[in-house]
Amino acid sequence: MALPLFFGLSAAHILAQVIGIPAAEFVTKALLMPVLAWWLHQRGGPRLMVAGLLLSTGGDIALEFDGLFIAGMLFFAAAHVCYVTFFMRSRKAEGRLRWTILGAYAAMWAVGVAILWPGLGALQIPVAVYSLLLTATAATAASYGVRTGVGGALFLVSDLLIGLRLTDTEVPMHGVLVMATYIAAQYLLASGTLRRVERRAPTPS
Repeated sequence: MALPLFFGLSAAHILAQVIGIPAAEFVTKALLMPVLAWWLHQRGGPRLMVAGLLLSTGGDIALEFDGLFIAGMLFFAAAHVCYVTFFMRSRKAEGRLRWTILGAYAAMWAVGVAILWPGLGALQIPVAVYSLLLTATAATAASYGVRTGVGGALFLVSDLLIGLRLTDTEVPMHGVLVMATYIAAQYLLASGTLRRVERRAPTPS
């Protein structure tokens, strides 16, 4: 029941954005990650990933209020710490992190920060630090599996779109694109880790 509810809320949220119903946008956005976390918990998913989704809820809500951008960023930074910790622990058990992936994402982070830096003003340092955590999620998720790798990349795209808005760069359908990539990213990260956990579960004899 939880997963269909998540997909229903996702569709309702995007529709509310397109039509322009602020109350529906807020309510559906606030419910998205708790429902996804509930589904992941029900299926026996990793606790760190569940924690990351719940922390993301705090970020989603905080970003809806003027003056709480830094608070929202802190919630999401904590979520990325959970994600990176989980992926790094998993890689430690399975083998080394792929340094080619890490290097590619590090280069992307440097280029992205350099492009956004002049227009960030007082947010330069917070955004640089947060984006480093986000990039770490994308890199470690890519080494974990294809599904989580795509999820991490989409998370990066979603937040890059937010960064462009901070620099007053106009992007058509900005809000819809941010949320569509964000929702897909969180789902792929959650479902990708769950698939691996389920594969490792002992088969009943």
